[in-house]
Amino acid sequence: MYLKKYFLLALVLVIAMGGIGCNRSKKSAVDSKEIRVLNYFDLTTAGAQDELRDVWQAFDTANPDIKVNREDLFNEPFHQKTEAYAAANQVPDVLYAWPSGRSTTLHTQKLLKDLGPLIQKDDYGRNFTPIALDPSQQAAGYVAIMPQAITQTHALYVNTKVLREAGLSPAKTYEELKAQVPVLKAKGLQTILMANQDTWVMQSCLFSMLAGRFGGPDWEKRILGGQAKFTDPDFVKALEFVQTLYTDGVLDRATITTDYGSVIGQFATGKGAYLIDGDWRVGAFIRDASTGQALIPIEAQADILITVFPDIPGAKINKSTSGVLGTGWGISAAVPAGSAREAAAWEMVKWLTSKEILTWRIKRGAFSTSSRTDLGVISGLEPMQVAASKLTNEYDYSTAVIDGVFEGPVYTPLNDGLQLLGMGQITPAQVAQQTQAAYDAWQSQR
Repeated sequence: MYLKKYFLLALVLVIAMGGIGCNRSKKSAVDSKEIRVLNYFDLTTAGAQDELRDVWQAFDTANPDIKVNREDLFNEPFHQKTEAYAAANQVPDVLYAWPSGRSTTLHTQKLLKDLGPLIQKDDYGRNFTPIALDPSQQAAGYVAIMPQAITQTHALYVNTKVLREAGLSPAKTYEELKAQVPVLKAKGLQTILMANQDTWVMQSCLFSMLAGRFGGPDWEKRILGGQAKFTDPDFVKALEFVQTLYTDGVLDRATITTDYGSVIGQFATGKGAYLIDGDWRVGAFIRDASTGQALIPIEAQADILITVFPDIPGAKINKSTSGVLGTGWGISAAVPAGSAREAAAWEMVKWLTSKEILTWRIKRGAFSTSSRTDLGVISGLEPMQVAASKLTNEYDYSTAVIDGVFEGPVYTPLNDGLQLLGMGQITPAQVAQQTQAAYDAWQSQR
């Protein structure tokens, strides 16, 4: 009996002390300058150590009063972890995010803080392009992230040396491109290299551009406004053109088993004449500051032209790419306003989008078009970086990126359908139907 009473008394004391501890934890969490950061970062890349030193350790040195607990993830593991954090309502204090698309959950569930008041307080927006701080460009409807760049998700990288050695020149029309297939095949070369094992690549880096060419500017707004459907002829024609690329051999079906990591080596070693990827891919080819080595040596970079896909017969527009506001950094909405934690998180966001860090990232090829207007002329850029910075001169239109406009429940079935289309396991009309069905289901739940 006495033992039982003693046990109950001890249990009450433990709970009481736990409550006190909990309150202390909550108070320290609000007042602390310790922050959790989720970073999109491939630790296996050659320049990873440079980033650790020049971006993250430099922040620690400049801000000794802020303790950073950083988690580094890349590609699908990053997105999966982000969704897990969102589902558990445990979004890190600072995190890398997209303005929509892959980060739609963060935006639509309002899990990111509105940075507007912080930007206004520090007059931090004065050196950013208007689109970078346009609330309509972000799925949250407010400035949930400070973007680093403006991104062209479609770029055509052309190895002019490979073409010259085959007696060819860069194709200006699709018919010219198709005619190059047997010539290149006879030399054991692919025409266009792509990393189509990763399903997002086809949708983001090629098909979004094709949807714009066949559907015309603002095609996605007509779907969102109820004036058009994914099953309409324009969208189906874009899907049929993807099928044509495989049928004509312009895209070899082997690209469906090519992963995102290996395709750069194939292009750098001249296994194909063209590569389709985003403008950010320049960073994979230039000199690594830590090793001094480049996948494509500086002297060979003059042979690389960066442009957009050739003119397509029957398209409503040509000379176009697909573009979107770039990725950036946000703060968890759970971080209390006015707290020391918020101040620390905001210092981190400002550091990561500062003139110094964005200049550093451009030099290393992370992107070509910054969201800042005060970077000026950047010296020491390699030929491919200069070519990428001039990509805007190569097109007349920039149309929507599908995973930048529609949420995962819509673009995921499309991504999968595009891959099955390449395998010959589904028809363009069926891809259109499943995408429209996914869109209808998505709309019904909004």
